[in-house]
Amino acid sequence: MPETIFETIPAGSLGIIATKSCTELGQKVNDYLVAWRDERESEHKSTIAFAGYQRDSYLIDAKTPRFGSGEAKGVINESVRGYDLYILVDVCNYSITYPVCGNINHMSPDDHYQDLKRIIAAVGGKAKRITVIMPFLYESRQHKRSARESLDCALALQELTAMGVDNIITFDAHDPRVQNAIPLKGFETVQPAYQFIKALLNNVEDLKIDSDNMMIISPDEGGMGRAIYYANVLGVDMGMFYKRRDYTKIVNGRNPIVAHEFLGSDVEGKDVLIIDDMISSGDSILDVAAELKRRKAKRVFAATTFGLFTNGFAKIDEAYEKGIIDRILTTNVIYQPEELLAKPYYINVDLSKYIALLIDTLNHDQSISALLDPVDRIQKKLKEYK
Repeated sequence: MPETIFETIPAGSLGIIATKSCTELGQKVNDYLVAWRDERESEHKSTIAFAGYQRDSYLIDAKTPRFGSGEAKGVINESVRGYDLYILVDVCNYSITYPVCGNINHMSPDDHYQDLKRIIAAVGGKAKRITVIMPFLYESRQHKRSARESLDCALALQELTAMGVDNIITFDAHDPRVQNAIPLKGFETVQPAYQFIKALLNNVEDLKIDSDNMMIISPDEGGMGRAIYYANVLGVDMGMFYKRRDYTKIVNGRNPIVAHEFLGSDVEGKDVLIIDDMISSGDSILDVAAELKRRKAKRVFAATTFGLFTNGFAKIDEAYEKGIIDRILTTNVIYQPEELLAKPYYINVDLSKYIALLIDTLNHDQSISALLDPVDRIQKKLKEYK
């Protein structure tokens, strides 16, 4: 990225509020920003426009304490007047607990979303600009109405913008068209394609990236666009599974999958990379991996932005031991239990530097288009690997 873009005047003094759900990620992002701005040479640093540009920390002291009843409030313990604020929240962090009348509750996505609103309310309109970085978009799986249903994601986006949020940055939104709910506000859905490819190349030494030895797989029709992008950038073929469902039954709120049907060229003897937005229970990914192995695929890798693992790791451990799946890559933008980080098949994809780059660029009111389309960086990485 050209260093000259950082000669422009910042939109305001930079402030980062890492909610309780994002403490570790927020600290990593802050460390990058402190280091970069400490090293950055600029003839304008001493001018009033750059006041407070170099600081020991950009993290703002903000809390959401709770009363004994379980109710809470947002508190900001320092001035944010005129700041360019970036609020980080992980709505999937179930590890955080709070007491309710002597009982212990695990925080749900609803709780985290309420805490985000409390922090915005505590800012009280004093910040110059508020950007919410919500990697897993709250309620994004409820993105369209198929019966008499609530449209929770659209409502949440409208609520946040009504409270004064100017921009929302999310990662790999389940359906980016949900931004139609807020057409006059900023909404970016970021694809961590470069980070996935970089992590795979750094952790697997003997990959042959060509159409004879590798394929990209979409586990369903909804992820076709994502898979096509990877296949085009890497110069390999792609295949797709579609889910054949039994629409006469509803189990756990959805129609059960009868079979995964494959569309694509022969996978025999090839390494395959399954690309998806999330692993929830893991059943779909494992079914697809088993089908690929049945078709004599060489190795199966799965890369998903969000590793929820809602049903634990027992089935995935078993699949790994049987050789059905070789490696799983997920990012650190949502909570990762220590148990996951210790798995022999797991590759952790760190996005903290990427988020710091986005914040640094936006704070200078510069375009992030180059960061959102990483084709050049991917090609450079492929050349280094080959």
